[in-house]
Amino acid sequence: MVASLLSVAPSGIPEPFLRAESTAGKFFLMFFAVAFFAAVFGLVLFLASLLKGKRGEQGQGMLFAAPAVLLLAVGLLYPAVLTIIQSLRGKSGDGAFSFENYSAMFSQPELLTVLRNTALWVILVPFLATAIGLLYAILIDRARGEAFAKALIFLPMAISMVGASIIWKFVYQYKQTERPQIGLLNQLFKLVGLETQQFLLEAPLNTLMLIIVMVWIQAGFAMTVLSAAIKAIPDDIIEAARLDGVSGFRMFRYITLPSIRAAVVVVLTTIGIGTLKVFDIVRTMTGGQFDTSVVANEFYNQSFRYNAPGLGAALAVLLFVLVIPIVAYNIVQMRKEA
Repeated sequence: MVASLLSVAPSGIPEPFLRAESTAGKFFLMFFAVAFFAAVFGLVLFLASLLKGKRGEQGQGMLFAAPAVLLLAVGLLYPAVLTIIQSLRGKSGDGAFSFENYSAMFSQPELLTVLRNTALWVILVPFLATAIGLLYAILIDRARGEAFAKALIFLPMAISMVGASIIWKFVYQYKQTERPQIGLLNQLFKLVGLETQQFLLEAPLNTLMLIIVMVWIQAGFAMTVLSAAIKAIPDDIIEAARLDGVSGFRMFRYITLPSIRAAVVVVLTTIGIGTLKVFDIVRTMTGGQFDTSVVANEFYNQSFRYNAPGLGAALAVLLFVLVIPIVAYNIVQMRKEA
């Protein structure tokens, strides 16, 4: 036993420390990681101090960027390449190269339902959340109790996706009409004399009910960003418009909306990216059953439940491809406004 504890790895460090099987090993790894980071940072600073002149400044920039680029290559680019390769090697991920997984995504009925649901999420959530946030920001702008009103709609942003899903699962809870209700929505139905409904079982109503949860969470983010943009509109522009007789919807159409266009684009694209990757809400509330699955949830199912890592990798690649245009458009718009 003593011999096994004192066994040494090729690096000269005892194996238990490398495996972090003990408390001492965990502390060793923690201090080693901190020391390694400090050593790399110190080396970069030392090398940067040796570089002088204009070319030296360029070299310094490259030196400071090198660790970040290396981490991106190891933690993002390398896994991305492996995922693409795996997606081209059949459902098992280790067969001959083919486009079997990609053809399956656009031919199998259950996967077409997944793509349809994802498209529905991406179309509805960003526009509904942005519209609600913008309307709310306009209505409470410079109103009495504005801070409190903002806190109310922003509060869901402080709740995790899983927490919000559990809350809304109780809201949608179903019991037969004659029984006492614990679901808020079905209790309201019962009060007005309607039959209670199983909101999370009937497609496509269940997908719309899940979308409401995401809109509820993201509306606060949209309101916060757009409210700040509205307050940044110069007062002299607003006063000049009022002197010209512009008010109400015309004020919004010709003054407010053009002035906050960049903020609206940022909000739409940011929420769109988050919506494409939605997983927690679907996983917590329905588990992807009853025709509610989306790409991220189906990627999890195929990779870890159905033993089809190749198909899961193809879904991950599709998700990555769908996100790229939104990110690129966002970057272009931000550069135009810079």
